[in-house]
Amino acid sequence: MRSEERGAKVDFAPLRDRLRHIYWLGGGSCAGKSTVAHRLADQYGLYLYATDDAMAEHSRRSKPEDSPRLHEFIAMSMDERWVNRSPAIMLETFHWFRGEGFNMIIDDLLLIPATVPVIVEGLRLLPHLVKPMLSAQNHAVWLLPSPEFREATLERRGGRTWGFLAKTSDPERARQNVLDRDRMFTDRLRREINSLELRAIEVQHTIDEDHSARLVAEIFGL
Repeated sequence: MRSEERGAKVDFAPLRDRLRHIYWLGGGSCAGKSTVAHRLADQYGLYLYATDDAMAEHSRRSKPEDSPRLHEFIAMSMDERWVNRSPAIMLETFHWFRGEGFNMIIDDLLLIPATVPVIVEGLRLLPHLVKPMLSAQNHAVWLLPSPEFREATLERRGGRTWGFLAKTSDPERARQNVLDRDRMFTDRLRREINSLELRAIEVQHTIDEDHSARLVAEIFGL
């Protein structure tokens, strides 16, 4: 990925061929990605790779020269991460939103036998990084939650997903900062998906996760 960012041309054809058994499910936070991926894995016998589960391991393996934003984030206090910065700055500097560590996801996926169909899910699947890996356009879809859907999901989960914000000096402000940051991230995803002519599902509060799973399965052709 780094050579592409520097402007060098990269031949992705060999990778596309080796990853042709992969189904990619990205999207904004609290969009139901994990639930949908688990349901499809169970229903269709797919191997599930959750990028969130690999975050800690990838952080340990990362080097400052390869993931500078990650190491800056690690060095921050909780208030520096979530309270003292604006949502816009949080968006622009958050390492996973900038593609750091995506190469590690690819390395992990290449270790899975190509005879096993795989669904990989998580917010780290940025459209411009995934598209070069696609042997078929319908092997990738992003779930884009409305603010109302995200709020309803958080309420249903009892806020436990973001319990780490209680470690800040102002949990309410931190929570609002994260909500605003994630809304802007979803808007960015939408623009990028449209410009790259990829597939997305707009997840409204009237759509449950069963419906989302059916829509994703149809796009994937499962």
